[in-house]
Amino acid sequence: MPPSAEHQPTAPAAPGGVQSLERAFDLLERMADAGGEVGLSELASLSGLPLPTIHRLMRTLVTSGYVRQQPNRRYALGPRLIRLGESAARLLGTWARPYLARLVEETGETANMALLDGDEAVYVAQVPSRHSMRMFTEVGRRVLPHTTGVGKALLAEAPEAEVRALLDRTGMPAATERTLTTPEAFLDALATVRVEGYAVDDNEQELGVRCLAVRVPDSPTSAAISISGPAGRLTDAATEKYVPLLRTVAAELSTAIATSGAEAPRG
Repeated sequence: MPPSAEHQPTAPAAPGGVQSLERAFDLLERMADAGGEVGLSELASLSGLPLPTIHRLMRTLVTSGYVRQQPNRRYALGPRLIRLGESAARLLGTWARPYLARLVEETGETANMALLDGDEAVYVAQVPSRHSMRMFTEVGRRVLPHTTGVGKALLAEAPEAEVRALLDRTGMPAATERTLTTPEAFLDALATVRVEGYAVDDNEQELGVRCLAVRVPDSPTSAAISISGPAGRLTDAATEKYVPLLRTVAAELSTAIATSGAEAPRG
């Protein structure tokens, strides 16, 4: 992703904080925003820190394995971050379960949470419907964003150039006859998501199945929640009823994440 317009130069350490630690985490986040690989001068421009300070911090991160230096002297996020990210994703899924359970209780349909991981959407939590006819997606399953409601919700706010680059890397294979298979069609769908505030997978991943999805606002990583079920149950009338609930639950989950997993409602 390109650097966030809201990501301002590094602020002074908070009272009681360790400035070097805060700066190191800030640099890691800026590297992630910049696509995972940057040069020292680029980091200096992004962070506002002097080059000697950045060089010292990066040397420490390289030694610890959280950053690696490329042959071209640029710095890339290191493999030790993968384990941290996987653990954090599992924890995020654990936090989400009570909120997904509420969706199941009030809609009767299967509820999911997905994150954007590289070029794919990965499901990190699910609470299944109690109906005998229900949708089931294995936690850990990865799908291409253009085929899913969660994929549309995850990418709706991304810059057009970034979306086109992703689609160019993944291709747009059809999962069903309803799958969007051109960048223009997918970009039009994302524009609709931005206007309406929710995404729909209408028989695009699996025939007979509909999915309604919304983005979790202000999540530290791009996240979305959804409900999915037979198209005969998730009708237009059901959509009108359930979308406000999805938005409310997403906002409540966002608050729980922002407060570092403060006690969640019991599902």
